[in-house]
Amino acid sequence: MDIKLFSQALTKFILGLIIISLLLFIPAGTLNYSNGWLFIALLFIPMFVAGIIMFITSPDLLKRRLNAKEEENEQKIVILISGIMFFLAFIIAGLNFRFEWFKLPQIVIILASIIFLLSYVMYAEVLRENAYLSRTVEVSENQKVVDSGLYGLVRHPMYTSTIFLFLSMPLILDSLFSFIIMLIYPIIIFFRIKNEEKVLENELEGYREYKEKVKYKIIPYIW
Repeated sequence: MDIKLFSQALTKFILGLIIISLLLFIPAGTLNYSNGWLFIALLFIPMFVAGIIMFITSPDLLKRRLNAKEEENEQKIVILISGIMFFLAFIIAGLNFRFEWFKLPQIVIILASIIFLLSYVMYAEVLRENAYLSRTVEVSENQKVVDSGLYGLVRHPMYTSTIFLFLSMPLILDSLFSFIIMLIYPIIIFFRIKNEEKVLENELEGYREYKEKVKYKIIPYIW
């Protein structure tokens, strides 16, 4: 067992749980924020299970997923803007609950929860298909182009799944205003992909041919 990797993964998991809990429940002014608990359960239970599976079956992939240090300057800006977006969205969700600014219909919260879980399944499938998948824009040693499965439909299925994941989050939290904030995310992804594809074209053998084969980046026939 790689104790260092296990400790690193567990520490990041616990830190993430603490930070998101603080960002939600302090603005809410109470722990009696049921949508906050629902979101935490939907986010962290599958995350914990996926982490255990990766630790056992693919520790190298887990190491890449834990590495969030970007080398590209453009990506550092993207990460900063993303962090501010999440920070504001979670705080606004808590404040929305506290001051009862706007309540969504229950059916919206249920549908958002279903979409979130389905997006998580898609994210897990992307991880299964692409063992080189990293949180940073980089090309690993001996990396090959993956062009089958979801990668045969779109070039960036991970971003497809995260768009649905992140846009469903504020709806689970019963916050229309947070949803409006999170609409920035697809724009962030647009700029992230633009830079990422430059790196992949220059450093990953066969990527230019892959772009010719698979025309769409995120959603077939649309984007």
